[in-house]
Amino acid sequence: AKSDIAVLILGPTGAGKEVVARMIHELSRRGRHTFQAVNCAALPDTLFESEIFGYEKGAFTGAQDRKPGRVELADQGTLFLDEIGDLSTAAQAKLLRVLEEHRFERLGGTQSVEVDFRLVSATNRPLDEIVGVRRFREDLLCRVNAFAIRLPSLRERPVDIPILASRFVARYCAGNGLPLDGKTFAPEALTRLQAYPWPGNIRELESTVSRAALSAP
Repeated sequence: AKSDIAVLILGPTGAGKEVVARMIHELSRRGRHTFQAVNCAALPDTLFESEIFGYEKGAFTGAQDRKPGRVELADQGTLFLDEIGDLSTAAQAKLLRVLEEHRFERLGGTQSVEVDFRLVSATNRPLDEIVGVRRFREDLLCRVNAFAIRLPSLRERPVDIPILASRFVARYCAGNGLPLDGKTFAPEALTRLQAYPWPGNIRELESTVSRAALSAP
Protein backbone atom coordinates (compact mmCIF):
# COMPACT_ATOMS: atom_id res chain seq x y z
CA ALA A 1 0.00 0.00 0.00
CA LYS A 2 2.79 2.44 0.88
CA SER A 3 4.38 2.35 -2.58
CA ASP A 4 2.96 3.52 -5.90
CA ILE A 5 3.56 0.20 -7.64
CA ALA A 6 0.79 -1.12 -9.91
CA VAL A 7 -1.10 -3.99 -8.26
CA LEU A 8 -3.04 -6.79 -9.97
CA ILE A 9 -5.54 -8.60 -7.74
CA LEU A 10 -6.38 -12.10 -8.93
CA GLY A 11 -9.29 -14.15 -7.69
CA PRO A 12 -12.70 -15.62 -8.46
CA THR A 13 -15.88 -13.56 -8.66
CA GLY A 14 -17.15 -12.53 -5.24
CA ALA A 15 -13.82 -13.07 -3.47
CA GLY A 16 -13.56 -9.45 -2.32
CA LYS A 17 -11.16 -7.99 -4.90
CA GLU A 18 -12.62 -4.47 -4.72
CA VAL A 19 -12.50 -4.54 -0.91
CA VAL A 20 -8.75 -5.26 -1.11
CA ALA A 21 -8.30 -2.53 -3.73
CA ARG A 22 -10.00 0.01 -1.46
CA MET A 23 -7.86 -1.08 1.50
CA ILE A 24 -4.69 -0.57 -0.56
CA HIS A 25 -5.92 2.92 -1.49
CA GLU A 26 -6.93 3.89 2.05
CA LEU A 27 -3.60 2.75 3.51
CA SER A 28 -1.58 4.57 0.85
CA ARG A 29 -0.35 8.17 0.77
CA ARG A 30 -3.17 8.76 -1.74
CA GLY A 31 -5.85 7.68 0.75
CA ARG A 32 -7.23 11.19 1.26
CA HIS A 33 -7.75 11.57 -2.48
CA THR A 34 -10.35 9.93 -4.70
CA PHE A 35 -10.77 6.22 -5.46
CA GLN A 36 -12.25 5.74 -8.92
CA ALA A 37 -13.62 2.25 -9.65
CA VAL A 38 -14.44 1.16 -13.21
CA ASN A 39 -16.07 -2.18 -14.07
CA CYS A 40 -14.45 -2.98 -17.41
CA ALA A 41 -16.82 -5.91 -18.02
CA ALA A 42 -19.83 -3.55 -17.96
CA LEU A 43 -18.20 -0.90 -20.17
CA PRO A 44 -19.03 -1.23 -23.90
CA ASP A 45 -16.14 -0.52 -26.24
CA THR A 46 -18.07 2.41 -27.73
CA LEU A 47 -18.19 4.14 -24.33
CA PHE A 48 -14.68 3.32 -23.14
CA GLU A 49 -13.00 6.50 -24.36
CA SER A 50 -15.65 8.91 -23.06
CA GLU A 51 -15.89 7.11 -19.70
CA ILE A 52 -12.14 6.79 -19.11
CA PHE A 53 -10.88 10.01 -20.72
CA GLY A 54 -13.97 12.23 -20.60
CA TYR A 55 -15.08 14.53 -23.40
CA GLU A 56 -15.24 18.16 -24.45
CA LYS A 57 -18.43 20.10 -25.09
CA GLY A 58 -19.68 19.30 -28.59
CA ALA A 59 -17.50 16.19 -28.97
CA PHE A 60 -20.60 14.27 -30.07
CA THR A 61 -24.37 14.70 -30.20
CA GLY A 62 -25.62 15.25 -26.67
CA ALA A 63 -22.28 16.44 -25.24
CA GLN A 64 -23.63 19.67 -23.76
CA ASP A 65 -20.73 20.31 -21.39
CA ARG A 66 -17.21 19.14 -20.71
CA LYS A 67 -17.15 15.93 -18.64
CA PRO A 68 -14.01 14.70 -16.88
CA GLY A 69 -13.21 11.00 -17.28
CA ARG A 70 -12.24 8.48 -14.61
CA VAL A 71 -8.51 8.95 -15.25
CA GLU A 72 -8.80 12.69 -14.65
CA LEU A 73 -10.98 12.18 -11.55
CA ALA A 74 -8.38 9.75 -10.17
CA ASP A 75 -5.63 12.41 -10.29
CA GLN A 76 -3.59 12.21 -7.05
CA GLY A 77 -5.68 9.16 -6.10
CA THR A 78 -6.24 5.59 -7.26
CA LEU A 79 -7.79 4.21 -10.44
CA PHE A 80 -9.26 0.75 -9.93
CA LEU A 81 -10.00 -1.24 -13.09
CA ASP A 82 -12.13 -4.25 -12.18
CA GLU A 83 -12.24 -7.18 -14.64
CA ILE A 84 -9.46 -5.64 -16.71
CA GLY A 85 -9.20 -8.90 -18.66
CA ASP A 86 -12.49 -8.04 -20.38
CA LEU A 87 -11.13 -4.93 -22.13
CA SER A 88 -11.04 -5.05 -25.93
CA THR A 89 -7.65 -4.88 -27.65
CA ALA A 90 -8.43 -1.36 -28.87
CA ALA A 91 -9.21 -0.20 -25.33
CA GLN A 92 -6.06 -1.92 -24.07
CA ALA A 93 -3.92 0.10 -26.49
CA LYS A 94 -5.46 3.39 -25.32
CA LEU A 95 -5.03 2.45 -21.67
CA LEU A 96 -1.40 1.45 -22.23
CA ARG A 97 -0.58 4.85 -23.68
CA VAL A 98 -1.94 6.64 -20.60
CA LEU A 99 -0.01 4.34 -18.28
CA GLU A 100 3.22 5.01 -20.17
CA GLU A 101 2.85 8.77 -20.60
CA HIS A 102 0.52 9.76 -17.74
CA ARG A 103 -1.06 12.12 -20.24
CA PHE A 104 -4.27 11.92 -22.27
CA GLU A 105 -6.67 13.98 -24.34
CA ARG A 106 -10.39 14.22 -23.72
CA LEU A 107 -12.64 12.97 -26.50
CA GLY A 108 -13.05 15.82 -28.97
CA GLY A 109 -10.20 17.77 -27.36
CA THR A 110 -6.74 18.82 -28.50
CA GLN A 111 -5.19 19.78 -25.18
CA SER A 112 -3.04 17.19 -23.42
CA VAL A 113 -3.92 16.67 -19.74
CA GLU A 114 -1.29 15.41 -17.30
CA VAL A 115 -2.38 13.06 -14.51
CA ASP A 116 -0.79 11.35 -11.53
CA PHE A 117 -2.65 8.27 -10.32
CA ARG A 118 -1.93 4.85 -8.87
CA LEU A 119 -3.32 1.87 -10.80
CA VAL A 120 -4.90 -1.13 -9.12
CA SER A 121 -6.50 -3.77 -11.36
CA ALA A 122 -8.42 -6.98 -10.78
CA THR A 123 -9.48 -9.95 -12.84
CA ASN A 124 -10.88 -13.45 -12.52
CA ARG A 125 -9.31 -14.42 -15.86
CA PRO A 126 -5.94 -16.15 -16.41
CA LEU A 127 -4.22 -13.21 -18.14
CA ASP A 128 -1.11 -15.24 -18.98
CA GLU A 129 -3.25 -17.61 -21.05
CA ILE A 130 -5.15 -14.74 -22.69
CA VAL A 131 -1.83 -13.17 -23.69
CA GLY A 132 -0.89 -16.48 -25.31
CA VAL A 133 -3.92 -16.36 -27.62
CA ARG A 134 -3.37 -12.62 -28.30
CA ARG A 135 -6.49 -11.38 -26.52
CA PHE A 136 -4.52 -9.38 -23.98
CA ARG A 137 -1.44 -7.29 -24.70
CA GLU A 138 1.76 -8.57 -23.15
CA ASP A 139 3.14 -5.04 -22.73
CA LEU A 140 -0.03 -4.00 -20.88
CA LEU A 141 0.20 -7.06 -18.62
CA CYS A 142 3.73 -6.04 -17.67
CA ARG A 143 2.41 -2.58 -16.74
CA VAL A 144 -0.54 -3.72 -14.61
CA ASN A 145 1.14 -6.75 -13.04
CA ALA A 146 4.07 -5.16 -11.24
CA PHE A 147 2.87 -6.84 -8.04
CA ALA A 148 0.19 -9.57 -7.93
CA ILE A 149 -2.09 -10.49 -5.02
CA ARG A 150 -4.02 -13.72 -5.30
CA LEU A 151 -7.25 -13.99 -3.32
CA PRO A 152 -8.18 -17.60 -2.62
CA SER A 153 -11.76 -18.76 -2.98
CA LEU A 154 -13.78 -19.00 0.22
CA ARG A 155 -13.71 -22.81 0.17
CA GLU A 156 -9.89 -22.59 0.32
CA ARG A 157 -10.06 -20.67 3.62
CA PRO A 158 -12.93 -22.19 5.66
CA VAL A 159 -11.43 -20.77 8.89
CA ASP A 160 -12.50 -17.30 7.65
CA ILE A 161 -16.15 -18.27 7.18
CA PRO A 162 -17.30 -17.89 10.85
CA ILE A 163 -15.43 -14.56 11.12
CA LEU A 164 -17.00 -13.17 7.96
CA ALA A 165 -20.45 -14.55 8.75
CA SER A 166 -20.38 -12.97 12.23
CA ARG A 167 -19.27 -9.65 10.69
CA PHE A 168 -22.14 -9.78 8.19
CA VAL A 169 -24.80 -10.60 10.77
CA ALA A 170 -23.54 -7.76 13.00
CA ARG A 171 -23.73 -5.42 9.99
CA TYR A 172 -27.31 -6.60 9.39
CA CYS A 173 -28.21 -5.89 13.03
CA ALA A 174 -26.64 -2.43 12.92
CA GLY A 175 -28.50 -1.61 9.72
CA ASN A 176 -31.82 -2.62 11.25
CA GLY A 177 -31.55 -0.87 14.60
CA LEU A 178 -30.71 -4.00 16.61
CA PRO A 179 -27.83 -4.47 19.06
CA LEU A 180 -24.74 -5.81 17.27
CA ASP A 181 -25.25 -9.14 19.07
CA GLY A 182 -29.01 -9.06 18.50
CA LYS A 183 -28.73 -12.14 16.29
CA THR A 184 -26.01 -14.77 16.49
CA PHE A 185 -25.26 -18.15 14.93
CA ALA A 186 -25.88 -21.45 16.64
CA PRO A 187 -22.79 -23.72 16.59
CA GLU A 188 -24.49 -26.17 14.23
CA ALA A 189 -25.26 -23.30 11.84
CA LEU A 190 -21.59 -22.31 11.68
CA THR A 191 -20.66 -25.95 11.06
CA ARG A 192 -23.03 -26.05 8.09
CA LEU A 193 -21.66 -22.75 6.77
CA GLN A 194 -18.12 -24.14 6.86
CA ALA A 195 -19.14 -27.35 5.12
CA TYR A 196 -20.70 -25.57 2.12
CA PRO A 197 -18.37 -24.89 -0.89
CA TRP A 198 -19.59 -21.29 -1.56
CA PRO A 199 -19.26 -21.09 -5.36
CA GLY A 200 -20.26 -17.41 -5.14
CA ASN A 201 -17.60 -16.77 -2.48
CA ILE A 202 -17.90 -13.85 -0.02
CA ARG A 203 -20.70 -12.19 -1.99
CA GLU A 204 -22.83 -15.36 -1.73
CA LEU A 205 -22.01 -15.73 1.97
CA GLU A 206 -23.09 -12.15 2.69
CA SER A 207 -26.42 -12.50 0.89
CA THR A 208 -27.08 -15.86 2.58
CA VAL A 209 -26.36 -14.41 6.03
CA SER A 210 -28.60 -11.40 5.35
CA ARG A 211 -31.43 -13.67 4.23
CA ALA A 212 -31.00 -15.90 7.30
CA ALA A 213 -30.93 -12.90 9.65
CA LEU A 214 -34.11 -11.54 8.05
CA SER A 215 -36.06 -14.80 8.36
CA ALA A 216 -34.77 -16.05 11.73
CA PRO A 217 -36.54 -14.93 14.95
